[in-house]
Amino acid sequence: MDRSVSDPGTGTPGEAPAERRRDAAATRRRLLDAARDLFAERGYEGATVRGIAERAGVNQALLFRYFGSKQGLLAEAVAEDGLERVRATPPEELFETALRSMLTRDADGNGDRSLEVYLRSHSRGEENAGALRELGEKYQSVLASLSCAEDAALRADLAMAWLLGIGILRTVVAREPLASADPEAVCRLVLGSLDTLWHAPEK
Repeated sequence: MDRSVSDPGTGTPGEAPAERRRDAAATRRRLLDAARDLFAERGYEGATVRGIAERAGVNQALLFRYFGSKQGLLAEAVAEDGLERVRATPPEELFETALRSMLTRDADGNGDRSLEVYLRSHSRGEENAGALRELGEKYQSVLASLSCAEDAALRADLAMAWLLGIGILRTVVAREPLASADPEAVCRLVLGSLDTLWHAPEK
């Protein structure tokens, strides 16, 4: 790892501005990817600035240069993954999309890990609460729109509790048989029952 405090994105004398911008963008991308993974694996408190920088392969001073703080890095990582997915996903597809993201990974282990970050990082502390609270509120709002019932917000929270509970048992606790269950089998069982939650009559 380069221990110097110079930014790979600042380039060298004679380097074209466009090349410096590409280098800076690549450095930011590495920091975001490293932070996303470490927040998902260790939680906000467990992921240190040093650890994020080491995984990204850059000096930790660059994290502060680009994001201001670990809190700023968390906010951007959550916004880029979770909040962008909420904005880009049709409401009726959001729960399934989020569920599948927790059940599957591509060959490189990539994918949206915002709910894992939420699971491991959410606490009553104020430092990291803002971005995670916003993510939870956005999910609740979109999911509540799927029901016409007066208690739609409660139904949305129950759906979120189910989704996050699956995440806890599969990715945090690694409890069998859920931890190694076939994603399609889990989706079939969960999604088949979820429809009842949206349309069950009020008592």
